[in-house]
Amino acid sequence: MTDTTSWDIEGTLALGTSHPVGRYRHDLSTGLWWWSDETYRIHGFEPGEVVPTTELILAHKHPDDRDRVSQVLRHACTTGEPFSSVHRIMDAHGDERTLAVVGEGRTDLTGAVCELVGYFTDVTPAVARIADVRATASIRASAAHRATIEQAKGVVMCALRTDLEGAFEWLREASNHSNLPLRDIAAQIVGLAADGNGDMRHVAEAMADLLTNRSERRTR
Repeated sequence: MTDTTSWDIEGTLALGTSHPVGRYRHDLSTGLWWWSDETYRIHGFEPGEVVPTTELILAHKHPDDRDRVSQVLRHACTTGEPFSSVHRIMDAHGDERTLAVVGEGRTDLTGAVCELVGYFTDVTPAVARIADVRATASIRASAAHRATIEQAKGVVMCALRTDLEGAFEWLREASNHSNLPLRDIAAQIVGLAADGNGDMRHVAEAMADLLTNRSERRTR
């Protein structure tokens, strides 16, 4: 059973960073867990500091991820199928970490699932880098949109002989009439200016046609 979030396991682990990896084993007949030293550290404990239990493990899952992880664990205990999950925990120090967990069941001589074995991998630094990349891309896109809108304001001011407030109001009305985001209308206006080769009369006519054509299509 694979349980993935917006973070892809393979993609996250392929970023080239050395991720802390801990092993675990869960005996289903006794309910006991065994953790390697690194698994303790991943959860914010010193080796042997606590006795790992299912209750302890679930208690440290992020509240928003706890039910989902519990479901994955129950399914694995029942079927023994290989599983994977990326989820957040709150470690013993109160710090949020993101773990990639993989495992599978082992069966006894009767074919019943008797234990789960697998690995905890702390991918927190990799996830932080992914978030930084996404945030940077979003900021750059936002800056580009703002630049286009400002350029479009200048075009409207020249074409309609209006002030800055009037230019923005025209763009806002055009956005409402066309049911398009302001950034898309701005890009069209900038495109009209480029096609008009500086002829503001041509641009003004094209702007009027743009609104008229869109209004006609909306009323059909």
